[in-house]
Amino acid sequence: ELENQLATKSKTLDELKESLALNGSAEQIPEALSLGIAELCEMVDSTVSQVAELKTSMQSILEQWRVYDEVYAEVSLMTTRYLYCINQCKPSVVSLEALKNQVKTLQ
Repeated sequence: ELENQLATKSKTLDELKESLALNGSAEQIPEALSLGIAELCEMVDSTVSQVAELKTSMQSILEQWRVYDEVYAEVSLMTTRYLYCINQCKPSVVSLEALKNQVKTLQ
């Protein structure tokens, strides 16, 4: 979206330059307006550069999040397996009275 806005502004600036060139020679353009256009061009170039840096940075951050999501899913699965094993391997705790009753029943 930001790139689209930037492209639109750049196109508008180019159209303004062309319009000024068609309306008269470069000598007829007021000096202040020429400086303003030059400043606008520098600002557009700076913004384009900043957008490119931001895009690169965001790609790096998204890659790091993708790796985090993969590792999180793996750790979550391992934790689930560990808890299942703990629950399945836990020896049943039976009281002495319950054991005596089982022995009497078996006899």
